[in-house]
Amino acid sequence: MASSSSRWRAVFGGTTTLMSAAKAKAKTTTTTTTTKTRSNIGIQKVLQISPQLGKFLDGATESSRTHAVKKVWEHIKLHHLQNPANRKEIFCDEKLKSIFDGKEKVQFQEIAKFLSNHFVKSS
Repeated sequence: MASSSSRWRAVFGGTTTLMSAAKAKAKTTTTTTTTKTRSNIGIQKVLQISPQLGKFLDGATESSRTHAVKKVWEHIKLHHLQNPANRKEIFCDEKLKSIFDGKEKVQFQEIAKFLSNHFVKSS
């Protein structure tokens, strides 16, 4: 007579592979649906922008907040505008002054505040 553990394996042994395949399929389905919906919400939503920010972003008429911040930081890093003594401080060149209300220097926490003025509010 076969032991109970070998009977269990004979009956339920193949379900492990079936269950793992089902879990893998469910996992890929969930990630693709959440990725599609997240690209159009919050700070990733593409909005109309002001002409000043558009000029800074090479003539764009719309952009997401994340893209705009990314481009501002690329410009800061490329032109070495971050104060080496106080890394929280950004020195503004003429291009940054056009979007930061003409200020000579800004704190990095203020970047989002200044950029928010350039996104057209939808009503």
